[in-house]
Amino acid sequence: MKVVGPTSNFLAIEKRYSTLEASKVAIVSAPYEHTVSYGGGTKRGPKGVIDASAYVEFYDDETQRELCFDVGIATLKPLAFGKKANRAALDMIEEQVDDLLEMDKFVVTIGGEHTISTAPIAAHYRKYPSMSILHFDAHADLRESYQGSKYSHACFMARVAEFFPPKLITQVGIRALCKEEAAFIKKEGVNTFFASSIRRGLHGANWQQSVVDTLAKDVYITFDVDAFDPSVMPATGTPEPDGLFYSETIDVIRAVIASGRRIVGLDIVELAPDARTPHADLTTARLLYKILNLAMTPAPKRTSTKPSTRRRS
Repeated sequence: MKVVGPTSNFLAIEKRYSTLEASKVAIVSAPYEHTVSYGGGTKRGPKGVIDASAYVEFYDDETQRELCFDVGIATLKPLAFGKKANRAALDMIEEQVDDLLEMDKFVVTIGGEHTISTAPIAAHYRKYPSMSILHFDAHADLRESYQGSKYSHACFMARVAEFFPPKLITQVGIRALCKEEAAFIKKEGVNTFFASSIRRGLHGANWQQSVVDTLAKDVYITFDVDAFDPSVMPATGTPEPDGLFYSETIDVIRAVIASGRRIVGLDIVELAPDARTPHADLTTARLLYKILNLAMTPAPKRTSTKPSTRRRS
């Protein structure tokens, strides 16, 4: 597996902090877009996140460290799908994630449409068979098929539920679904925190803790950026009003860590970069780095000398 250089890796960090051998974190870029139901452009998502990350500060005030230098972050060369689609494309992603997990890496997968998440979830489930899935999204993604495809981005969680226990799936921010998806949630016991229920206070003032209480010890996060309100995240294929805001969303992650649970893997999907709203790319890059900072507390020690805090002007 080849990594990209400092000019095109996550955070634009030097080689000694971004080799695969020396890094605890490995980033998989999966620029896959095969099903579009409203807006397109998610295939440009991984590059948008990587490019914007060059302007994210290394230092996190909450954890009081420069995680990228403490643990190392390797960014792999983007997967080239060519004519491969559906199961064949997922197999490519799953194989790479499997290999990285074998190397004991913390794997982050950047999409692409949400279809891609089936692959890293399957790979992580083999390594962490007792894990839960924490799914941030505007959509339930539990349709059996959509627009003639079982591999539509609108069906990814239905595909996951074919091999993963639905009762160990927790969804947050859902506000768009069909009748059949609602029936599946009730029948199979999916833990779904609808945006409307959150806003009406049905889960209490500390709804984030209610989310955490549904989770197992090990937690895999799949994050569709359309979980955010369009005022926060306008650059996504299927935006929906009445979404989550940044700080309240990070509070969920904080509550996961405070409870003693462990985040074991992560994917972020559905960014569709738009030159008119470049802040969305930066928001996604910052989200990724923030989750990493919280997930990897305390940070593993490295023997190499850490540079002083610096920033690009």
